[in-house]
Amino acid sequence: MNLLRAASTISLLTLASRITGLVRETMVAALFGATAMTDAFLVAFRIPNLLRRLFAEGAFSQAFVPLLAATRATDGEDATKRLIDAVATVLLWALVVTSVVGVLGAPVLVWMLGAGQSPEAFDASVVMTRVMFPYIGCMSLVALAAGILNTWKRFVVPAATPVLLNLSVIAVGWALAGPLERAGHPGIYAMAIGVMLGGVLQLLVQWPALRAIGAMPRMRLSWRGLRESWAHPGVGTVLVKMGPALLGVGVAQLSLMINTQISTHIAAGATSWLNYADRLMEFPIGLLGVALGAVLTPQLSAAQAKGEAERYSRLLDWGLRMVLLLALPCAVALLLFAEPLTAVLYHRGKFLPSDVAQTAQAVMGWGVGLLGLVAIKVLAPGFYARQDTGTPAKIAIAVLVLTQLFNLALVPWLGVAGLALSIGLGALVNAGWLLFGLRRLGGYRPEPGWLAFGLRVALGCAAMGALQWWLSTRLDWIALGAHEWQRALVMAASLAGSAAVYFGVLALAGLRPRALGRPG
Repeated sequence: MNLLRAASTISLLTLASRITGLVRETMVAALFGATAMTDAFLVAFRIPNLLRRLFAEGAFSQAFVPLLAATRATDGEDATKRLIDAVATVLLWALVVTSVVGVLGAPVLVWMLGAGQSPEAFDASVVMTRVMFPYIGCMSLVALAAGILNTWKRFVVPAATPVLLNLSVIAVGWALAGPLERAGHPGIYAMAIGVMLGGVLQLLVQWPALRAIGAMPRMRLSWRGLRESWAHPGVGTVLVKMGPALLGVGVAQLSLMINTQISTHIAAGATSWLNYADRLMEFPIGLLGVALGAVLTPQLSAAQAKGEAERYSRLLDWGLRMVLLLALPCAVALLLFAEPLTAVLYHRGKFLPSDVAQTAQAVMGWGVGLLGLVAIKVLAPGFYARQDTGTPAKIAIAVLVLTQLFNLALVPWLGVAGLALSIGLGALVNAGWLLFGLRRLGGYRPEPGWLAFGLRVALGCAAMGALQWWLSTRLDWIALGAHEWQRALVMAASLAGSAAVYFGVLALAGLRPRALGRPG
């Protein structure tokens, strides 16, 4: 299959998700600004979101998708269906228990992430955590469905459904924020209601797609059904593989928890500045890293299961070339064009120029590590395909310690920007360590032509960066906010010009991205 076309399909759909996500964050910034109450919502949302990344899209997917792909490649459809049914049943029971515990233990969870909040904000976080906690149940089942659909090479539905979350939050936010405030409740509660609605909608649209490929899970609600599902050998394999994966993903999420806790002690609004910057960083990670990971993980797993070592290496090489080609110019943009991007997206309503400055500094911190953050999405699946979740976990533990050392050195000096920069530097170390590990195992052997390829990409980034630096320093992006449409048009022209310069220089240097459509 043409992996570039598949990744491009996912990227285009993810682009829609990221655009609506930016609209969502723009709405939050305009309605609520960067205040203690927006911090309260972000702390509350981070709790189920952390667990979603930890259990659903993190450890569970890393353990389940390679096993599913290997089972389908070697044991056939009947064995694959039995594996899906057993895993889905155990997962459903685990989610019910987790949701009940989370709702009851919300005050403790909020204290763990946001102890530095004011009493009013803390109480609001507890309420919103209870409203949103079942979101993890919806999204874990969505992750199960996405793993199945991606293994069947049905990439469209999993890539498109995140749009529903953003649309739900936008619609409910605009509709209910005002009425809630007039009724004497914080308007930010509307965001929590929108999140929960979005989770339900994302789950509902998965089932027709699963039914169409004959892979609809049969989840058994009886105690006997749970016992029989638990006895399936695949469930034990997933649980065993989830252990190290939980450790690895958990370390990354622990780092995020620590950063959230630190941000609540810096200043009111600091958690919001970090979140708004994070949204800009997540844009290229979603378009590039998530798309590449979704396409490569089943392919790498199948190649490994069939003993196709050469294809396995070529797939990794293709993925790393795409990372350099597409993530490096994004990193340059976050570093050199941070304030214009932040001003155009967020500077309106209650989002002040001082908020723009703080958020832009955090965006630059993310830019330093963007290449590592995207590369991890390609390199880690190289280990998961070998059913090795332990090595990435060990690396993640070491990087967590290193990241906190960075925090000790950088946060007193740079504030919120130091938090973003610490994670970025840690991601670069993580990616380099994963690459070294794959090379040492002999699983990855670079294809010829890397030096020439890297020089061409660097030349294109230099030309594009020069244009963006000039635009950033010559125009007053804050003052342009008085003319909203003019500022938006200038931004669109600036980004289009930057892309034209980058790909134009690549073309002049003899690099044709279309030639990278198939690995090897």
